[in-house]
Amino acid sequence: MDAIVVDKLAKSFQDTRAVEELTFTVAQGEIFGLVGPDGAGKTTTMRMLASIMAPTSGDAWVAGCHVVKQAEAVKERIGYVSQRFGLYADLTVMENIDFYADIYGVPRKGRTERVDRLLAFSGLTPFRKRLAGNLSGGMKQKLGLACALVHTPRVLLLDEPTNGVDPVSRREFWRIVYQLRSEGVTVFVSTAYLDEVDRCNRLGLIHRGRLLAMGEPAQVKQLMRGTILEIRCSQPRKAVTLLRQARVGDSVGLFGDRVHAVTQDAELSARQAKDVLAGGGVELLGLRPVAPSLEDVFISVLAGEGEG
Repeated sequence: MDAIVVDKLAKSFQDTRAVEELTFTVAQGEIFGLVGPDGAGKTTTMRMLASIMAPTSGDAWVAGCHVVKQAEAVKERIGYVSQRFGLYADLTVMENIDFYADIYGVPRKGRTERVDRLLAFSGLTPFRKRLAGNLSGGMKQKLGLACALVHTPRVLLLDEPTNGVDPVSRREFWRIVYQLRSEGVTVFVSTAYLDEVDRCNRLGLIHRGRLLAMGEPAQVKQLMRGTILEIRCSQPRKAVTLLRQARVGDSVGLFGDRVHAVTQDAELSARQAKDVLAGGGVELLGLRPVAPSLEDVFISVLAGEGEG
């Protein structure tokens, strides 16, 4: 049985089309990632699935309930962590969790055991008396997750949960997500971090409200048009400018301290790159073809759509 079913879901704000007739399903117990840049339509999609925002057209069912016709039932069966989760800075960790337990109508009987388990699960036990406003960004995200899980939801919606969080906290957050999946919780997560979606069972690439591609991470990587040449050099930023001016390959971009050039003819582009960099006074430290990252794929798919 599918935990989420989306059929031609769309949302417009006056003359702006934020989401363009999305259609997809998410299986029960799956971690599904919706990935795209800021303004792609991820948050709007998430709010419609959480029954917070009504679609302009189309339908969606979450945990077996229609997001418009059975909105209250949807809210009872999901956990939703937005980008700015509503934690109360002047309440302690424990008081925040208790507050959300009251909102969700969690019975007093057995609540202590459930909350203790959530605190241990998220690593918050030592901080149960600390004010939420005094927590680090990573700890606040964990507290938001604990509050969203207090009523044992069947589907968990996470809207860019690790945005602005340090790398260590991001890894810890994903460790918790994996534990949830092992317990049968379906996780729908949106992110702008393309390196994170390798952690998902399946993913969808979204841009300007349209779903460009969908599948397992390995399948989506096969959409890459051409070969990636990874170039290590002494001045990567200058190298990007030189290679673009010389039109080496189809596209050139900076990836950390490396330069990636997308090309249909790897041998020709490699020779051209060596000549261009040597002529520009940039020392070449290494050049090799590499497997595409999801960021490479995303850029390639957008280029194929005629967008930059």
